[in-house]
Amino acid sequence: MELEHKFCRFDAEVQIKDGTKIEGYASLFGACDQGGDVVAAGAYAMSLKRLGAEGRAVKMLWQHDPAQPIGIWDEVREDSRGLYVKGRLLESVEKGREAAELIAAGAIDGLSIGYRTLKAAKNERGQRLLQELELWEVSLVTFPMLPSARVASKGEAPDDAAWRELAGVLEDARRDLAGG
Repeated sequence: MELEHKFCRFDAEVQIKDGTKIEGYASLFGACDQGGDVVAAGAYAMSLKRLGAEGRAVKMLWQHDPAQPIGIWDEVREDSRGLYVKGRLLESVEKGREAAELIAAGAIDGLSIGYRTLKAAKNERGQRLLQELELWEVSLVTFPMLPSARVASKGEAPDDAAWRELAGVLEDARRDLAGG
């Protein structure tokens, strides 16, 4: 099995607090991405448990490049909405400083997960339902695949725009299934 990637979009108004702190969702459960995949609730649970038991952490990379770690994810957890991440860019790392500037300027607005699929099945819509994933890393990226997943600055809750977008996607799918 090879390493796969899923992309998520930052909130358009993302800000970096204290120059380095970011938080938000790297993946949303039940949302179909542009590749036709849907992540099921609980898909990351076993992987996060294994990482914790082994004393390892999910890596923060620049554009999925394993030679370019740019920060630390201090918290990576599943909740009812998706995969929540909270971390800090390292100002002592050149790419970390660059990433903070690019986010502040609005030039970078995406997160992407690097993972390996352990269990998947087709759902009733013919989409690949990802049921168990081995999470390796969460990267800051240029091109997101899941526009409804958002990152908020430290202390802010992600806004309702993601929920409205998800509701629109579900309504479109309902209409397609109903034949128009």
